[in-house]
Amino acid sequence: MRSVVPGLAEIPNLGDKAQKMGDVFAAEGPDDLYRRLSSAWPDTSDLIGSDALQLAAGRGVDGVAEQMRYLDTAVGLPDGMLTKVDRASMSASLEVRVPLLDHRVVELAWRLPYTAKVQGGSGKWILRQVLDRYVPPNLVDRPKMGFDPPIDAWLRGPLKRWADELLAPRALASAGIEAPPVRRRWVEHQVGRRNWGYPLWTVLMYQAWRDTL
Repeated sequence: MRSVVPGLAEIPNLGDKAQKMGDVFAAEGPDDLYRRLSSAWPDTSDLIGSDALQLAAGRGVDGVAEQMRYLDTAVGLPDGMLTKVDRASMSASLEVRVPLLDHRVVELAWRLPYTAKVQGGSGKWILRQVLDRYVPPNLVDRPKMGFDPPIDAWLRGPLKRWADELLAPRALASAGIEAPPVRRRWVEHQVGRRNWGYPLWTVLMYQAWRDTL
């Protein structure tokens, strides 16, 4: 136990990850699992459709894992990650390239069997084998390090009043947003029961955008 606890203490945002894992375990089938993994509000909004995996299956994609990968490629990348990277880089006059999305690399990845991508609980397996030839292991086998802003602290501190106004029941209702689940998460976030920073931020950005119209 002594050897486990220090290791757990080194995991960033351990509480948030544990809560996310609990949400995943509560999934009722593959479609619900994908919603819980990809949506900030899987229980109150259905932005990707309740039959998203069936849509992928209709395109001839077999297997739940491959269907999720198809949706990530067709929706998550162009509408999310790549859009953010492009906006952030262009605002700084930078031209960003994503070599792993070269069409030849993507086509090869789709042809590879699943065991070439995940082995022994380790993802990106074949890429790791290539990196092992050129990069020291301590630079590859380490936790992912993101650049997350402290949204949870902002919403409990300097942005609390601004956020409370945008998340007021009347403001939410005027935007056609179901108020009770949003308000419940707002209260839970303020008392520290759970960190709902990012789900609340999605609603706040929508509300702030509406105010500019």
